[in-house]
Amino acid sequence: MSGQMSLAQRLLISACAATRTTELAARRLGAGYFLPALFVLRYALMGGHDRDVFGGQLAGARSFTDERWCAYWDAIAEEHVAAAADALSEMGGPSPSALQTLLDGDDPGTVDALRDLVAPVAWMLGDHGPQPSRTAIERIVHEHAGESAAATGQLVGAAVAVDELVKAITYLQVSAFPGGRPCRMRAYHRSRRLFDALIDALEPGLGITVERIRVPIDGDVVEGYATFPAGTERCATVLITNGLEGTVQELMIPNLRYRDSGLGVVMVEMPGSYAYKQPMSSASEAIYHQVIEHVAAHPRVDASRMGFVGTSFGGYWAARMAATSTKLRCAVACGAPTDHSFGASLGTPQIILQALVDVTGASGPLDLSRKLHSLSLRDMYGQITIPLLVINGDTDTLLSTQDSIDLAHGARNSTLRLYPNDDHCAMGHYREWLDLSQQWLRDQLASVETPA
Repeated sequence: MSGQMSLAQRLLISACAATRTTELAARRLGAGYFLPALFVLRYALMGGHDRDVFGGQLAGARSFTDERWCAYWDAIAEEHVAAAADALSEMGGPSPSALQTLLDGDDPGTVDALRDLVAPVAWMLGDHGPQPSRTAIERIVHEHAGESAAATGQLVGAAVAVDELVKAITYLQVSAFPGGRPCRMRAYHRSRRLFDALIDALEPGLGITVERIRVPIDGDVVEGYATFPAGTERCATVLITNGLEGTVQELMIPNLRYRDSGLGVVMVEMPGSYAYKQPMSSASEAIYHQVIEHVAAHPRVDASRMGFVGTSFGGYWAARMAATSTKLRCAVACGAPTDHSFGASLGTPQIILQALVDVTGASGPLDLSRKLHSLSLRDMYGQITIPLLVINGDTDTLLSTQDSIDLAHGARNSTLRLYPNDDHCAMGHYREWLDLSQQWLRDQLASVETPA
């Protein structure tokens, strides 16, 4: 895929970042000019959007300020909430006002009413993900439902409602990008609350159990989701974490496709981002160790068969935990920054630099540089003895592909998969590498003899 910026564009972006004039330039050139092409692909995948449509919407955003950026994306999210409400109302479901309450607070009655309607189409989101159009939804329902015309119409309406809610969740996440400011944090919490309600409503139809994970650690709280196969037996379990501005809902939506894998999955956000109070540093390693201990003690988890998956900056933590945790049996690091990526990079937008400052708690650019360099894993590669799958595109324009290569070469038992002509985290081959990593994890975490 092509994510390459021209040299002139990279120079202008860096010049605007250095002079703090990005906002002024964005009013003329659009906010999208200062974000990589990967930004469009990422959120188009999450929400099942047509890439051209989402790209056009991004082109219409003309400010990064908290109020204007969020007002723009929140308005689009509200359109999808309204469309979901219309679809549900036609089936006698929750009223538009009742659905709106899910964005701003807990409403069990609305969730119960939503569950009755959407649980029968949970397979649609789980097996096929969000779709770019109603026509695509109708085709899939008609091909797979095998119901009478009347029943199929009801299923289509429910599937449309779910799809619209996923799109609203996605646009609220775009609004929250990259966190750290009041309006963005409001969008973050609204996206999370809406997803909480949706996943609760879908759970009976997914064939898995969904739990909230909450681990208080040193004045902070790690929150996320855990999913387990139906039943009560212990199972191999994978901890998944994402990057600088990723959320658990972004992790969970595509992973529903693998709900029949037999694996337990625990998803948490990266320390320092969004709702965390403490900045991220090398000391955040202790947070992951405690989360791993918490997961290992869960009654559904076989503590002898645990893996770790990280994407982008989460890939850094996958590699670091592979080197330092005695609990893990394997790890997957996708698009991990480990050393070269912590140096200066031409074309890094001001908004990303500010996000890094916020996440690391740096006092400014020089302090940020020191904090990032202190995270280098170069001297830890050889400590990784468990199986490690390293994934990336061979043309990473956000971080350094060389980091993925060096990590794989330095670890003692690694497999490197670089996707040709692809960008950061191989997003152009997203489904392909998810399939690959799932099969690899199942192979590595196959049953072993464990004490009674």
